[in-house]
Amino acid sequence: MTLMRHHGSWVIWASFIVALTLTMLPLPHWAELFRPEWVALALIYWCMALPERVGVGVGWSMGILLDVVKGTLLGQNALALTLIAYLTLRLHQRVRVFPLWQQALFVFILVALDQMLVLWIKGIIGQPPGTWLYWLPSLTSMLLWPWVFLILRDMRRQFQVR
Repeated sequence: MTLMRHHGSWVIWASFIVALTLTMLPLPHWAELFRPEWVALALIYWCMALPERVGVGVGWSMGILLDVVKGTLLGQNALALTLIAYLTLRLHQRVRVFPLWQQALFVFILVALDQMLVLWIKGIIGQPPGTWLYWLPSLTSMLLWPWVFLILRDMRRQFQVR
């Protein structure tokens, strides 16, 4: 039995660092409402592209980091990103063959599920739900998915990440 060497792990981690950085990037108040879920987008891509390397554990780890970065209840985003990673891993063989616009709809559903879970947790701890504008990141994540997919795919091919 031969052991495969994993190439380009740094590319995967660099994409997550960039996603966390984009999440922390200060924006004007009006633009804050439109901020896509960058970490979720990176997680969905890598779970679809390399399901044997990026999975539920990475989703949980990135969620804990996201909780620390955002200053939210510890485990809130970890639970949501773990669920996203699990669902993506379960459906990755089907979703990979979809055209980009159908993948974008899948991303919309996953990010909306993420937001719904976070909203549920906020309700449990007594935080007010806010307005309908709360759901805008699902829409912007869906709209940005084709570009995120193409950029990460090109990086994966260029650096031969496997």
